[in-house]
Amino acid sequence: MAGLKRQALDAMDEAGLVRLAQAGDGEAFRVIMQRGNQRLFRVARGVVRDEAEAEDVLQEAWVRAFVAIGTFRSEAGVMTWLTRIVLNEARGRLRRRRPTVGLEAVEAAQEEAGQVIPFPGSFGTASPEADAARAQMRGLIEQAVDELPEGFRVVFILRDIEACSIEETAATLGIRPETVKTRLHRARRLLREALDARLASAMAEAFPFLGPRCERITTAVLARLAGEGRIAAGPT
Repeated sequence: MAGLKRQALDAMDEAGLVRLAQAGDGEAFRVIMQRGNQRLFRVARGVVRDEAEAEDVLQEAWVRAFVAIGTFRSEAGVMTWLTRIVLNEARGRLRRRRPTVGLEAVEAAQEEAGQVIPFPGSFGTASPEADAARAQMRGLIEQAVDELPEGFRVVFILRDIEACSIEETAATLGIRPETVKTRLHRARRLLREALDARLASAMAEAFPFLGPRCERITTAVLARLAGEGRIAAGPT
């Protein structure tokens, strides 16, 4: 029976899952988490630039989302709503950790003296260690993205890694579509030496959060919600 329910949930659309989650269905919320974990982890990491802290942000954001999901009204998609929660949690941590610099000042500095992030000019030819080389290239991409100013970095992650539309990115970040275009252009300018055609195939695999990692964070959030009495304990 549990397997049949899971199959039904996996086939369900976003609106149906949200309705069940609003009624306290932990398994429906698990499916929502599993569908959104990679995107939201990438966004969190794009702000805090640390994998362990990004996982903490994601877990806390999911708990906040479950508690508040009854207030969700579908004016925007649930992923847009969830991304805002993750951004608020991640930026809140940054504010507690260190002073911030206004993005306008960063943009002005970039306009006057934009620096292209240095990147190795050649990776050589293919070798039997293809998987290791691919992982190394992905690490270089992640490092280069980490060095972007936050406002550019988050726009770049949403548009070029997660393939969100300009309109969705603007709605998620609370900025104008024209600002999304400007920031994305500047982010690409800073990264153009790094993101050449030879790295394009590695882009979709940057900041992975699938498989065991996805399952671990999902299980931890549901266990926490069950421990707080917000949902019934699942099968062991």
